[in-house]
Amino acid sequence: MAQGDEGRDAFIAAVEAIYGAAVEYSNWPDALQAIANVFGDVGANLLWVRDDGGFGTVLSPALAPMAEDYEKWQHQDIRAQHAAENSMLARLDVVTDRHLVTPREIEEHPFYTQFLASNGLRWLAAAKVSPDPRILVWVSVQRSRTKEPFADAELETLARLARHIEQALRLSVKLFDAELSKLALVDALARVGVGVLALDALGRVVFDNPAASALLGDGLVLANGRLSASAADDRKALDAAIRRMIRGAPGDIGCAPKPLMIRRERSAHPLALYLLPIADSGGDLAMAAPFLTQTRTIVLVIDPQAGASADPALLRDLLGLTLGEARLAALVGTGLAPKGAAAKLGITESTARAVLKSVFAKTGVSRQSELAALLARLVLR
Repeated sequence: MAQGDEGRDAFIAAVEAIYGAAVEYSNWPDALQAIANVFGDVGANLLWVRDDGGFGTVLSPALAPMAEDYEKWQHQDIRAQHAAENSMLARLDVVTDRHLVTPREIEEHPFYTQFLASNGLRWLAAAKVSPDPRILVWVSVQRSRTKEPFADAELETLARLARHIEQALRLSVKLFDAELSKLALVDALARVGVGVLALDALGRVVFDNPAASALLGDGLVLANGRLSASAADDRKALDAAIRRMIRGAPGDIGCAPKPLMIRRERSAHPLALYLLPIADSGGDLAMAAPFLTQTRTIVLVIDPQAGASADPALLRDLLGLTLGEARLAALVGTGLAPKGAAAKLGITESTARAVLKSVFAKTGVSRQSELAALLARLVLR
């Protein structure tokens, strides 16, 4: 098999593993290893941080033995210390060592010369995603010291994988909650706060949680047991998206996911739909939630809150921003001054102002008030 075919197979295997972890936390370590395998690397890790300061980590199996050692070194992790600031300045959602540290630091800093070296590591590629407006996630691939640094093409591949990670985490990260983790899956899904509908191979709804039921009837409807939309063009787009997910062709699964915006009659704010392909489920997970044996697609339905800051991922997708730019725009769009937004994002005010100039250039506005008006016109807040 050609190397290109092997690479495509590894990419699709990683995407399938990512969605296999969407409803089962315990599958994430193996999904992270599948991500690392795309690059032929040691392992991968996931770090999520909530805006209330809460955080959590998941490691692929190959990295787990290093966790205790890292605890002693985390305060000297120069890459993590520079990630928020430098990723903003790099105008990228995927970064590697050259974006975060200097060549001299790579050669001389103890984090590189002692911690990484003693564990056989050196290079990192990290992507940030936003599965929820209140949560930022970094997924990082760790590379051994014997290999070359990450090339731009590899960063582009990680960026593509990151979109699928974000999609799966829209549901999964809510199930990470300590209280929900104690519940059976069906009970946990009833409490996640976003609409969840499971569709079978014929597109029929085989499960819906209370949040989804409450959102049906205005823009999003059930027709003969199948999920549909009221507006003709929305209905056509939704039907096509559901067919692609059920078909599960590698090309369909591997392409970058995008939200579907469903217009409503009783609200100016559209519903945002995200579709997750689900492979045939078996074992303990299917026993815990029998509907998963029939499920081929999970649809997440998110109702934007009027007056709240915009979802950064939606801003990114609809306005062509980076996630870093979108996170800043979402805050500034609510009327928060650049200084206050910078404090929330963990960056300097000068960086926030530099990034804001980029936002203005991409969106065609020149003032903070104009940005807020633009978001209001797009009913993103």
